[in-house]
Amino acid sequence: MLTLRYQEIIVEVMSEVKHTHEHKTMWVVVLTAVTMVVEIVFGLTTKSMALLADGIHMGSHVLAIGLSWLAYVIVRKVSVNKRFTGNSEKILSLSGYSSGLMLLIFAIVILIEAVERLYNPQDIVYREAILVASLGLVINIASAFLLHHDHEHSDHNIRAAYLHVIADALTSLSAIIGITAAMIWNIPFIDTIAAIVSSFVIVRWSVGLLRDSGLALLDMEAHHKHGKRH
Repeated sequence: MLTLRYQEIIVEVMSEVKHTHEHKTMWVVVLTAVTMVVEIVFGLTTKSMALLADGIHMGSHVLAIGLSWLAYVIVRKVSVNKRFTGNSEKILSLSGYSSGLMLLIFAIVILIEAVERLYNPQDIVYREAILVASLGLVINIASAFLLHHDHEHSDHNIRAAYLHVIADALTSLSAIIGITAAMIWNIPFIDTIAAIVSSFVIVRWSVGLLRDSGLALLDMEAHHKHGKRH
């Protein structure tokens, strides 16, 4: 009887945690979407390519984090459906895996663009670029605080959303450092080198997310963790 009650308490706690994660991801989607619209509108009205490009880039994160939010909505709905007999955790792991793929593609695109920029350098509007990167950094730091949770690694879905905003914050920070250094020393390729370094870090994060969420989908997570202890 005590064991059954204990299991019910665990289920209730986990349900509350998922509900909290759902609200957190929803607010991050709203925050990112509003920033995206503002940047695109101002990019078009001021004819700023930097603002326009960053606004479009924000759209990819709205899509990825929106997927994480949608996964929580689906889990909440199927958990009260008596006809559903599957494991709702698989939905979160699948969403995490899909977001990991998006993150990997995002990193590869940055890497390709950076390499192309090395061979075909372009003039940088330094102050405008720093302003845009700073705006992105502030938004992503706020989003990271919203998404951070002590148990994010046990939930591949919230971990995926968290990694997306951290990855974007890293690219913004590397852009600020690289652009500032390039402006001070008049060495434009420092900005490109910073982008390449950050893309390799993001690739590593995405591969880790793909591995862990993939193992969870294959029911190999527990075995994998057990194997690590030896």
